[in-house]
Amino acid sequence: MARSKEFDTTQVLHKAMKVFGHYGYEGTSLPLLIKGLGIARQSLYDTYGSKRDLFISAVKHYINEKTATVISYLERPGSVKEAISNVFYEVINALKDDEKRKECFILDSAISQIPHDTEIAEFFNSDIKRLEEAFYKTLVRAQEEGEIGIQKDIEALAKYLNHSRYSLTQVAKLSTDPKVLDDFVSIVLSTLD
Repeated sequence: MARSKEFDTTQVLHKAMKVFGHYGYEGTSLPLLIKGLGIARQSLYDTYGSKRDLFISAVKHYINEKTATVISYLERPGSVKEAISNVFYEVINALKDDEKRKECFILDSAISQIPHDTEIAEFFNSDIKRLEEAFYKTLVRAQEEGEIGIQKDIEALAKYLNHSRYSLTQVAKLSTDPKVLDDFVSIVLSTLD
């Protein structure tokens, strides 16, 4: 008879995001992972497989969670500018929180694996297209409702907004001054005017 898991697999993925976010994929050793996850080595292998498998599971969990949040903001009725602003300030709030910030940095570690890992590259490519489409549809709505000018290239703007959102983790890694994040977002949001 198989034993039931004695840990919450979602909680373990969040712990993995913090460990990989702090040390990066390459810098995360098995002992660091075991300590950070709080589970036995065999449980790690039995549940997630290899270090790479756990990393990919954690990255997908993180990205899917964040993408769902972004899309939910963008699909809400009301002001598009306010919805997009909320998307960016949600990221800033996470990056200003010491615990959530550690999870966010898994993004950098994952992006650095793209040139070497086709599964991660394909996952990011798919997610980027999904988010750009969500931003695009939201910007179309903004144009239809007269909230932004019709002269704007909304396809390019959708790509810019999405990539700017990703860039916030880099900004947070390069500066601990929260004003730098606020200024960055202020400039990004000014493209909607």
